[in-house]
Amino acid sequence: MTLLGHNYIGGGRSGEGNVKLLSIAAATGEAHAVPFLTATEAEVNAAVDAASAAYPTYRALSAEMRAKFLDTIAEEIDALGDDFIAEVSRETALPAGRLQGERSRTSNQMRLFAKVLRRGDFYGARIDTALPQRQPLPRPDLRQYRIGVGPVAVFGASNFPLAFSVAGGDTAAALAAGCPVVFKAHSGHLITSELVADAIERAVKRSGVPAGTFNMIYGDRVGAQLVKSAGIQAVGFTGSLRGGRALCDMAAARPQPIPVFAEMSSINPIILLPQALATRGDAIARDLIASVVVGGGQLCTNPGLLLGVRSPELTRFIEQLREAMAAQAPQTLLNSAGFNTYCNGVQRLKQLPGVTAVATGGASDTQAVSHLFKADASLLFNKDAPLEEEVFGPATVIVELESREQLIDFALNMHGQLTATLQAQPDDLRAHRDLIALLEQKVGRLLVNGFPTGVEVCDAMVHGGPYPATSDARGTSVGTLAIDRFLRPICYQNYPDELLPAALQNANPLGLLRLVDGEQTTKAVNDPRAM
Repeated sequence: MTLLGHNYIGGGRSGEGNVKLLSIAAATGEAHAVPFLTATEAEVNAAVDAASAAYPTYRALSAEMRAKFLDTIAEEIDALGDDFIAEVSRETALPAGRLQGERSRTSNQMRLFAKVLRRGDFYGARIDTALPQRQPLPRPDLRQYRIGVGPVAVFGASNFPLAFSVAGGDTAAALAAGCPVVFKAHSGHLITSELVADAIERAVKRSGVPAGTFNMIYGDRVGAQLVKSAGIQAVGFTGSLRGGRALCDMAAARPQPIPVFAEMSSINPIILLPQALATRGDAIARDLIASVVVGGGQLCTNPGLLLGVRSPELTRFIEQLREAMAAQAPQTLLNSAGFNTYCNGVQRLKQLPGVTAVATGGASDTQAVSHLFKADASLLFNKDAPLEEEVFGPATVIVELESREQLIDFALNMHGQLTATLQAQPDDLRAHRDLIALLEQKVGRLLVNGFPTGVEVCDAMVHGGPYPATSDARGTSVGTLAIDRFLRPICYQNYPDELLPAALQNANPLGLLRLVDGEQTTKAVNDPRAM
């Protein structure tokens, strides 16, 4: 593997800066010899200009050509071999098996968006044909479909070095929508980012798409300039609440405000209902702890809050959790910054009045130690919501409520979350319809049984939720609906048929399902203008 450490701009490499970043091995702290050069102000501008120049040509490509480009990216990612997996593991301390699965997820989501492009539903084509005889006024011919908004800035996440990074879901959705990308590489996996960017650049050349369709810059402090750049029309971000909110504020303060689709913070409550505890409490406890500690707890869907109403079954369940947590070994986290953040979060919980550490896993000074806390129910209703502040790592908090009414009260006032899970039997669900109705207003994904860790990439998935889980609850960062974030509608009125986009032409040459005069159809349009 040949590494250069330079920025990717308009199909070339640029290394004008003198501020260097180093790739650090997560487990040992050892630095790789190759320096990565932070993008200068001029290089950030050049990357945005390259994306802006590519946009008219790239968005005008047929959906099939963009689909072939995504398929080619997938092929190049699949071709990244064992040496690549070893390097990603060095940078992140994630095991090879996990990374091999994540590589497949990354290429498969590219292929999934290629399928979306080929089936054409993303166009959202709507046609209202002219009504020249309508009284008192005729109706003009009106036709609507959706186009890419323009260049998109994407920020790499720390916890998924492949699936939420350079070729991750935000990049895939933006490219599918017809939007060139300027990607800001995460400093925690610099070499990983370069190797994946190389794969995308090979796909760009093989597919013949414009050179500025993909760009990537390095640097810890280049994000603000990128978001403020006039050419950027939308932002995709996965990270902390503080970082995401800062980007939202910057984007809103621009002369031309733009949307920021930020996934930020979630504690993903799991609600333990009575019959479920009584019938399968042992299995729930075992699988729940496994969900808390999987991947070092470094998942945005990690269950950070457990809720149940006081009962003998809940008391037994807490003891089972304690035993399972005490058996957990320490784990190396993705980087030192994440480890320090986790330790600070654990320390914050320990210092809260009314919080007790019920169990800890194996001891370590350099690895993350798993924690199970128990908190007084009063803390759920504290105006500062201390139990809803995310602790990103292998820790969770259980709260023993006094009554069903307290559970309803919490759901009524809970912050927005990515997920909420009901461990429930059918009779539990029937008896808690009011609770479910409240949770539907507060989360993006509502689970019955199972656990929130593990996010399927498919058409129906929603990986989003009301603030502060995300900055915009109307979208998702996983699943095919993610393309909607980077599209906008445009309407053509009384436009000549032969000059219309193919998706809106009378003959329907693409064979799309369209809404024509209020009816879904794939048939050609009987246009009154031609009569």
